[in-house]
Amino acid sequence: MVLEAATTRFGLIRHAETYWNREGRIQGHRDSSLTDSGKKDADGWGRRLSRIAWDRIFGSDLGRAVHTAAIINHHLQVPFEADQRLREQDWGEWTAKPAAKIIDEELHKLDEAKRSGWLFCPPGGEDRISVWQRSHNALVDAARKWPGNTILVVTHEGVVRNLIYRLCNRLYAPGESSLIESRHLHWLDIHNSGLQLHQINALNLSQETAQ
Repeated sequence: MVLEAATTRFGLIRHAETYWNREGRIQGHRDSSLTDSGKKDADGWGRRLSRIAWDRIFGSDLGRAVHTAAIINHHLQVPFEADQRLREQDWGEWTAKPAAKIIDEELHKLDEAKRSGWLFCPPGGEDRISVWQRSHNALVDAARKWPGNTILVVTHEGVVRNLIYRLCNRLYAPGESSLIESRHLHWLDIHNSGLQLHQINALNLSQETAQ
């Protein structure tokens, strides 16, 4: 008789607001500090998330994700581990540039890149398939390491989107509607049949916690 592996559940969230987010600058593998508003949000998310029984936090090793996780963990008080495979997509030559400037000066390159769907790759950067592969592998390894755990994953919008879109068979085609609402928690599971989507937009992190 083959015993089924325990289901490991991942709750995915994006890091809190940074100064470069506010300025509309591309961050990629570069970093920017959390704004005061971002820190306040992360603290509120921690209070909201403390109503769930978490075993640990697993996240990107980039500073904005680590800082968000640390603020949340004031409320959760669980082990934390970072993994570079959960980093944001590498945006290459467009890193640190304002998105508006890229649209103004390199619109043809941007449009061409967007039309490539899963092969979207900023000049000198990383394609979406690579982001999916490394982040997927990070979760699979985490499930092997901590079978049956409920794990909060603090990462980046590109990672969250790629994981969910791949599981939903999205093409990343131009004009395709977004599935993901901002400031929400999304659930993924891993068991014998591999990584599966459990629920998108499962928890609004901005909703006030009941007193």
